[in-house]
Amino acid sequence: MFEKSIKAYEKACEVIPGGVDSPVRAFKSVGGTPPFIKKGKGAYLYDIDGNKYLDFVQSWGPLIFGHCNKDIEKAVIKTAKKGLSFGAPTNLETKLAEEIVEMFDNIDKVRFVSSGTEATMSAIRLARGVTGKNDIIKFEGCYHGHSDSLLVQAGSGMATFGAPSSPGVPADLTKHTLLCEYNSVEQLEKCFEQSSDIACIIIEPIAGNMGLVPATNEFLKACRKLCDKHGALLIFDEVMSGFRASLKGASGILDVQADILTFGKVIGAGMPVGAFAASKEIMSHLSPEGKIYQAGTLSGNPVAMAAGLESLRKLKDNPEIYDELSKKAKRLVDGLKKVAYKNGIPLQVNTRGSMFGFFFCEKEPKNFKDVGLCDFKRFAIFHHEMLKKGFYFACSQYEAGFICTEITNKDIDACIKDADTVMKNLK
Repeated sequence: MFEKSIKAYEKACEVIPGGVDSPVRAFKSVGGTPPFIKKGKGAYLYDIDGNKYLDFVQSWGPLIFGHCNKDIEKAVIKTAKKGLSFGAPTNLETKLAEEIVEMFDNIDKVRFVSSGTEATMSAIRLARGVTGKNDIIKFEGCYHGHSDSLLVQAGSGMATFGAPSSPGVPADLTKHTLLCEYNSVEQLEKCFEQSSDIACIIIEPIAGNMGLVPATNEFLKACRKLCDKHGALLIFDEVMSGFRASLKGASGILDVQADILTFGKVIGAGMPVGAFAASKEIMSHLSPEGKIYQAGTLSGNPVAMAAGLESLRKLKDNPEIYDELSKKAKRLVDGLKKVAYKNGIPLQVNTRGSMFGFFFCEKEPKNFKDVGLCDFKRFAIFHHEMLKKGFYFACSQYEAGFICTEITNKDIDACIKDADTVMKNLK
């Protein structure tokens, strides 16, 4: 069933570390060999062995309209025929920036980059430059890319300066990162007690990198209040939730506004792109207008801009899409929970717009430690058995899932039916 993928993986391991260009793709969390994908079409992926999968990953979020959407594909081909990259300004950058700025009350200007990691790294540098402070607060389980100051692990205290969580990251680069528990107001307050040099809080308002774990409204209000009180900036990392949780991302369903927003995924419709955005006052500090330096040769790549522009315009012209996606996401997780309960298996589920998550545990996780108490072995077995039946879920309990417009209720019902069969053997 996976013979060609196994051989392809073995060959890849000879020339690519671990055989993959991003660790999660290696299936280390669930075991086994990842299927090597040949193509995607609509709601489906097809691997080199000829297997077909209903795709609940959708390139980790950006493909709201599924694979090979004809409108986005047309925009990409048209733009690519004019050149793949110029290293010079194009009108496409301005048009996409205008579309984004128009949606939000708290941002006036956007700077495009080539990845979510770049976006969050640059947003933090901007916050430090604007405030003249050095420390940052991040939360266990929130992933903001692999830049050095963000690769930290928890210490032994309630709230502690992070130690490097990866070789190659000097302790000097993480000593300014304070780490505390997601959704804990008490620990957040302790961070500000420990340091008077905090430049910003960076947070996924809807965490998608410890499964789907939304921040509580109380917690986000505390983030806003403490930033205002201590002269720090609040950064919402919406690389995953932006234009996914709603047309305005998490910002569109919350009553808390951030000072800086970071985007990725959807604004490139599958192309490598990211962005960070803020008010005129904050963005005026950015080079070449201000003194805070940030640059990127491929930033604002015309093909990526064309893809993102087409995708965002389709979403703005058809806002009812979000209701449809939300209903489908809820249909899926409610169905999974029902068959799990039927088979005597504890399962916690959650959705935010077209994002969804499920955990094999008794209690709904509120933070990274809670997620760590889930039954990872059961998740791994479920993942593999569902893969065999043609359903491609995220290959880690720590990842969220996504619905695209091409996934039908019939597809979802078929998934739930097969999940029922699989769960009978998970007791």
